[in-house]
Amino acid sequence: MTLTVEIIGPILAAISVVVSLFASGHVVLYKRDCRAAIAWVGLIWLAPVIGTGLYVMLGINRIERRARTLRPGRTVVDQTSSTLEPSSSPHAASFRPHLVQMSKLVRNVTGQELTFGNTVEPLSGEDETYPAMLAAIHSARRTIGLSTYIFDADDVGMEFAKALAAAVKRGVEVRVLIDAVGAEYALSSVVSLLEEFQVPVRTFNPPLISWRFRYANLRNHRKILTIDGSTSFTGGMNIRGGCVTSKKSTVVVDDLHFLLSGPIVKHVQDTFAADWLFAADESLTGEGWYPILNDTGNCIARGIADGPDEQLDQLRLTLLGACQCAERSLKIITPYFLPDASLINALNVAALRGVSVEILIPQRGNEKLVQWACEAQLWQLVDRGCQIRRTHPPFDHTKLLIVDDDWILMGSANWDPRSLRLNFEFGIECYNQSLAVKLLSIFEAKRTASDLVTMTELQSRSLLIRLRNGVVRLASPFL
Repeated sequence: MTLTVEIIGPILAAISVVVSLFASGHVVLYKRDCRAAIAWVGLIWLAPVIGTGLYVMLGINRIERRARTLRPGRTVVDQTSSTLEPSSSPHAASFRPHLVQMSKLVRNVTGQELTFGNTVEPLSGEDETYPAMLAAIHSARRTIGLSTYIFDADDVGMEFAKALAAAVKRGVEVRVLIDAVGAEYALSSVVSLLEEFQVPVRTFNPPLISWRFRYANLRNHRKILTIDGSTSFTGGMNIRGGCVTSKKSTVVVDDLHFLLSGPIVKHVQDTFAADWLFAADESLTGEGWYPILNDTGNCIARGIADGPDEQLDQLRLTLLGACQCAERSLKIITPYFLPDASLINALNVAALRGVSVEILIPQRGNEKLVQWACEAQLWQLVDRGCQIRRTHPPFDHTKLLIVDDDWILMGSANWDPRSLRLNFEFGIECYNQSLAVKLLSIFEAKRTASDLVTMTELQSRSLLIRLRNGVVRLASPFL
């Protein structure tokens, strides 16, 4: 027995070292973020078996190679072109010159051209959004594409499931895509219910640890609904009854969604079709999914798809560009605020240039670790003149950026590493003053019901609280 142990022990140790070397090499070669790479290498060597196992389960992007194969290729644009694309539209009379540079930046980052003649209507809260979405589903005649992160099998989820089933029965082509992790947030999954109703449904990228593991990477965090290829909804809202304020749930969430029509719908449809192709290996083509889209309004807009594949950093670069282009104001609402060093510096530089930087975050978040990590970083921004305010309950899940009261970015992404580096997200940039006015009124209402964060308050916290927040902040790349 002693001889066996003496032989097996060194063999296992040697195997552990070899596996750790291979895992560390993979980290060094493929992790772009230096802090995340250092953290993973440290974990692999400090806990050889556990660390390597966690990296295999959580740290490796298994989706990238297949995503590159299945997703349509990115359009290459001429980055040296001097064409000022907004000026080509009759809707661009009030387009401010410095925002032309912003438009060129996003065009070069995404490969997408601006679309003109759109209508973008904000829907404030689930009490406005869900009835509009359900009415659209009931009105669908040819196609319905629905992609969401969370789809609970509760009263609201059941209402959506029945509406989708009714659409299938009347001959509408329905495709439903739910993130594999988000589908398991509730105790009973809506996937089996949709399958029972004969609604075509797929889950996106099931993780190795599947059941309610919220910190799994490579999630499809997009929220998209397209109707007959001519109307779409997008924003930050999931499908779950706990968010409906009229139901007086113990978990109430405030949020913002958008109804879109016009040529911008093709950008939304393209994103849904690419995700469905990835998950179901089925191409969505034909006039039912891609009809001719006519002008419906005067909003200039562009879709921005983002994810840990060929679309990596498209939203992050857009945020950096917005901070750089801003001349008067940056107004931000986000439920999770964990910007990396480059975004912190960009916000601080904007404030030091004299730009009014206002950031609204929830007073009471729904993820304790994220809130603690967020609190540990606030002093870096407050110290440089950024105004950070905590909005009163209910928890505000809104995601919105307004630059100079003219340029708007909305969608599914938060200001955190999970959204900007690890998840698949979708945003819309808009150039429209009338839309900005509506959104500014929403911002001001939230700002009124908020408290200013001061350096005095941050410094008055106990050493134990500050240490707790600081330690949790070290794990921010994984939160």
